[in-house]
Amino acid sequence: MKTKLALLALSLLLTSVAWSAGFLDREIYFSEADIQAQVEKSGTMQKSYGNGLIVVSFIEAPRITLGTPEGRAALSAHINISLLGNPAVPVLVEGTSGLRYDDHAKAFFLDNPVAHSVQSQAISRESEPMARQAITQLMTSYFRSKPVYILRENGTAQEQAARWLLRSIRIEPGRVAAILSPV
Repeated sequence: MKTKLALLALSLLLTSVAWSAGFLDREIYFSEADIQAQVEKSGTMQKSYGNGLIVVSFIEAPRITLGTPEGRAALSAHINISLLGNPAVPVLVEGTSGLRYDDHAKAFFLDNPVAHSVQSQAISRESEPMARQAITQLMTSYFRSKPVYILRENGTAQEQAARWLLRSIRIEPGRVAAILSPV
């Protein structure tokens, strides 16, 4: 009896050490294509700032590239922007974003997107900072309310496990790694 208790205590201790050392961690992956498909389902958005002084809208869903730059998501979008009541002009926007997991929603969201470059022959250099700020605010609103991946209750066994055991995430080239751990 003492031997069985000692073996049980030893196995619990070893299991605890293995969990804390990360030996029982498991990684699952979500592809860039999975994330892009969800973004395309989310559709477009339009925002108006300063009582209509600036109107910004997505022409189509943004394009997401994972892992470029390292550990981040690159964003590319075709956007219409109207400044000071002028007709809307098309703009190509390039930016980056992080990724966060919302445990309550069981979903992944792009986090803190920033427009780095605004390319349009119709927007003056003086107006670019204002356009970049409005576009960054549009992307922030868009990705705050629209998840890029949702862990479904009736999804794969990996998705079901991730709903309960997800501990951290990281962006890799072409995919998101979700680290699952029982502790």
